[in-house]
Amino acid sequence: MNEMLHPATAAARVAPLAFEGVSVTHRDQTLLNPLTLRLAGCHRTLVMGPNGAGKSLLLRLAHGLLAPSSGRVHWEGETPRQAMVFQRPVLLRRTALDNLTYALAVTGTPRRQRLALAREALARFGLAALEKRPARVLSGGEQQRLALARAWLTRPDVLFLDEPTSALDPAAIRAVEDAVVDFHERGTRIVMSTHDLHQARRLADDVLFLCGGRLLEHTAAEAFFRAPASPEARAFIRGELVW
Repeated sequence: MNEMLHPATAAARVAPLAFEGVSVTHRDQTLLNPLTLRLAGCHRTLVMGPNGAGKSLLLRLAHGLLAPSSGRVHWEGETPRQAMVFQRPVLLRRTALDNLTYALAVTGTPRRQRLALAREALARFGLAALEKRPARVLSGGEQQRLALARAWLTRPDVLFLDEPTSALDPAAIRAVEDAVVDFHERGTRIVMSTHDLHQARRLADDVLFLCGGRLLEHTAAEAFFRAPASPEARAFIRGELVW
């Protein structure tokens, strides 16, 4: 469970993800303007922008949960194993342990292996003492760690995270960020939305910056934070309201 891949090996294993003229409209309102984008390599890509920028839409399009109104989203090769963790985790009305053994059953893990693997994942994410507790009564941070433990068991090539720490306290944020780093070190490509500048500085290899449903920048994190190209990104980094 702890093996790591060299980034070059992981990049070669996972096909690039391409957006070709992709847009989303709803009731004659454009929510995401046509964009063309290619995500390749085993990077930690942080999707940033103000509320309503289109961050969640982009992640749902990437994960195949939403079909574009126009354009095409596709993998340039074999579709990789994927997982997604939401701002509010979707958990079963079962115990923490049962949430994990069910995920293993769905992915075809032999019954005799499920209990040990689930308990190993709970321990890894600091939840061993909570295995019999109903998942939906866990705290917000515990629920996010359970969702990450479930994703860990599916061994994804790509992990999408939609503002997973937006409602968490500092300790829970740290636990989630540590988990993201662990996934990446294991060879998982990360695509994660956040509005937290400090978090993005800590985690990002590259940044997608959206504003008003438009993709304004896709650049290396160091360059984005040092000298953003768009006035909207410069204002966002200064902490100003961006419309």
